[in-house]
Amino acid sequence: MAGITDNGREHQHTITALVQNHPGVLARVAGLFARRGFNIESLAVSVTENPEVSRMTIVARGDDRVLEQITKQLNKLIEVIRVVDYVEHTAVERELALIKVNADPKDRTEILQLAEVFRGRVIDVGERTFLIELTGGTDKIDAFARLMAPYGIREMARTGVIAMARGTKTA
Repeated sequence: MAGITDNGREHQHTITALVQNHPGVLARVAGLFARRGFNIESLAVSVTENPEVSRMTIVARGDDRVLEQITKQLNKLIEVIRVVDYVEHTAVERELALIKVNADPKDRTEILQLAEVFRGRVIDVGERTFLIELTGGTDKIDAFARLMAPYGIREMARTGVIAMARGTKTA
């Protein structure tokens, strides 16, 4: 979710960096955040339509001034091709989660109904578990996880946020 400018208050920012697909680039980018004392809340990295370029989507929390400085520092890294902070652009953000939840026979129908409401998909059924795949915004996945907690979440894996600007704008 993109941050909202509010005079020095901390916000969540989503930043995409297109970088050369070389070893060590991820470590340099993560190091930049660490040196500034920022925790990366979410990080997703993958190759783009061009195999020589990777796309990093980073979610971090901080005030606008400090995150502007991080963006400037990212732009100075030789392997960075382009940086987009989605504060300035309307973007679509999604995350994928796999959630393995206890599914006792008495709870199965209710769990299936909740998964359906959230447009989740049961991708594996065990004797006492369901493995549910869910995509959407971070808030949606957080809400689903809260609803599954009483049943017992056995395991959860999340991809981290990926984002793309709406319309013709590209990173």
